[in-house]
Amino acid sequence: MPTDLASRLADQLDFHWCTQLRPRLTGLTDHEYFWEPVAKCWSLHPDGSIDFSHPPPQPEPVTTIAWQLAHVIVGVLAMRNHAHFGGPPADYLSWSYAADADTALQQLDEAYRRWNDGARRLSEADLARPVGAAGGDWAEHPMIELVLHINREVIHHGAEIALLRDLYIHTHQKET
Repeated sequence: MPTDLASRLADQLDFHWCTQLRPRLTGLTDHEYFWEPVAKCWSLHPDGSIDFSHPPPQPEPVTTIAWQLAHVIVGVLAMRNHAHFGGPPADYLSWSYAADADTALQQLDEAYRRWNDGARRLSEADLARPVGAAGGDWAEHPMIELVLHINREVIHHGAEIALLRDLYIHTHQKET
C-alpha cells in the first residue's frame, strides 16, 4: 500500500472512479446525455453550444448529464491539467464540447487520466507549495487543498450524474 501522501490522494479519487463513477457511465446513450429532466435545464447542445452565465441565475438551473460532464471535463479537470500538469489549453469559451456521449466519455477519460497521473507525481513539497497564479481563486492555497477540492468535485458531480441516470431509467422504462 502506498504511504506517500500524493499516492493516497490519487488513490482516493481512483477508488471512486473505478468502483463507482466510471462503471455508472457505461452504456450512456446520446438520448440520456442530452435528456432534460425539467423545463429550462442548462445543457450542452448537439451543436456544441453550452448554457452558461457567471454568476448563474438564482435559483441555479437543473443541469443535464451533458452539462455535468462538460463541467467536470473542462472546469474541474482540463483547465487544471493545463495549469499544473502540461495539458493542452482549456477554458469554457474555446473548448470543443462533445456532441455525443461517446466523445464526452473519451474526453472525460483523458482528462481524468492526466489529472490523476499528475496528482500522483506530486511531491510532499509540491503539495505544501501555494498553487500560484495559474490557480485562480486557489492561488494562495497549498496544492493539497486544490487536489482535495478536485476529488470532492469529481465525486460530487459524479453523484449528480448517477442520479440523473437513475431518474432517466425510472422515467423511460419500456412498458411490458
